[in-house]
Amino acid sequence: MRLTREKKRRMNVPVGYHWAAAVLRFFFAQWTRKDWHGSENIPTEGAFIAVSNHVTYADPLALAHFIYNHGRAPRFLAKSGLFRVPLIGWILRRLDQVPVFRGSKRAKDAVDAGNSFLERGDMIALFPEGTLTRDPDLWPMVARTGAARMALEAGVPVIPVAQWGAHRLLARYGKILKPFPRKTITMIAGPPIDLSDMRSRPMNADVLREATDLIMDTLTNMLEEIRGEQAPAERYDMRRHTHGLVRRKDMS
Repeated sequence: MRLTREKKRRMNVPVGYHWAAAVLRFFFAQWTRKDWHGSENIPTEGAFIAVSNHVTYADPLALAHFIYNHGRAPRFLAKSGLFRVPLIGWILRRLDQVPVFRGSKRAKDAVDAGNSFLERGDMIALFPEGTLTRDPDLWPMVARTGAARMALEAGVPVIPVAQWGAHRLLARYGKILKPFPRKTITMIAGPPIDLSDMRSRPMNADVLREATDLIMDTLTNMLEEIRGEQAPAERYDMRRHTHGLVRRKDMS
């Protein structure tokens, strides 16, 4: 999809956004092959939240590439650690993204920034897991409820985007890109997740968990189709694994 000057003008982005996006698109064109589906499910206007599974620090770049090519300028509420990763952190800051500082007085700043984007009709992108999946086979794990809370409070569509393949470009926790040979990255945008039942009820911990589980169930089902495999019956829960990441060789 080629963005027109008028489409770019209507995007509410900082100076330099489109130049940075052009650089990102150029390198991704050299390093990856696009296996993209579901473009009809990306709203062409109005606020929405895109949610996706999270395997590697390259995921924000792949997701940004996908969404930008469909005419929207993504803002990410991303773990603050990503902003310290060489190159990726520089790009995220240049693209007006928002770091999330969990467990600090600055944590609410990210939510306020996200709400301000939505209020003016922009979109934001979230990884509900809040960090790279700890599942040894890279399946989505039990997520935090922050994405569900923002979705229910804002009352905007939630678009699931399942992705697979960016971990071959940059391994989980990897610091060295492996662009050659070119890697195929699959991105699928699904229809809006139906949260109407949860929106009609008073918000509490149970409602937030139910909405979060529905979001992650949707992404997991989509990822099963991409991978042609079945996810574990029980989703990996970081709270139950206090000894860190299970040591198993990452998939390639």
